[in-house]
Amino acid sequence: VGGGSGSERRLFELLFKVLVIGDLGVGKTSIIKRYVHQIFSQHYRATIGVDFALKVLQWDSDTVVRLQLWDIAGQERYGNMTRVYYREAVGALVVFDVTRASTFDAVLKWKDDLDSKVTLNHRRPVPAVLLANKSDQLASQQPKLDSFCRENGFVGWFETSAKVPGGAHPLVYLKEKHPAEEKASDPDLHIPPV
Repeated sequence: VGGGSGSERRLFELLFKVLVIGDLGVGKTSIIKRYVHQIFSQHYRATIGVDFALKVLQWDSDTVVRLQLWDIAGQERYGNMTRVYYREAVGALVVFDVTRASTFDAVLKWKDDLDSKVTLNHRRPVPAVLLANKSDQLASQQPKLDSFCRENGFVGWFETSAKVPGGAHPLVYLKEKHPAEEKASDPDLHIPPV
């Protein structure tokens, strides 16, 4: 709504669905709770199926983004429901626990599952960011993860810890690499046939 000059300012509201995927116990729920509600607890129960959280962001002076975070249960990769859960996603955070090597080994299985079940227009893969969770417990893996992301189709990676408040969030990276205007002009997704 504009001022007294008769000009009107157009405000945009965009809804984006971002998946948070990875093995059981890597901290997906903790990351979401820290980001959306600024809380951390040592006591979460394993997600069953899927859980949701909503974060409203002022993207720029003209755009509000409603970010739906879909917390997909760690065991769901083996089920048939992920195709339904992944539908209409515009991004994904693939999480592993830096203290458990087996969860890093599973990252490519999650990425392959994502790429096989949902794509953007023109069959482009959904942008995926790799999250190295529990980074407060180990030293940086930067050289290894830089090349891993380049070789395996991730747009980037971040070290994070749900225990530690503040710090850069991976969605800032997505904002820089994929402006809201670009997403708004390409909202349709292609779901490969079953």
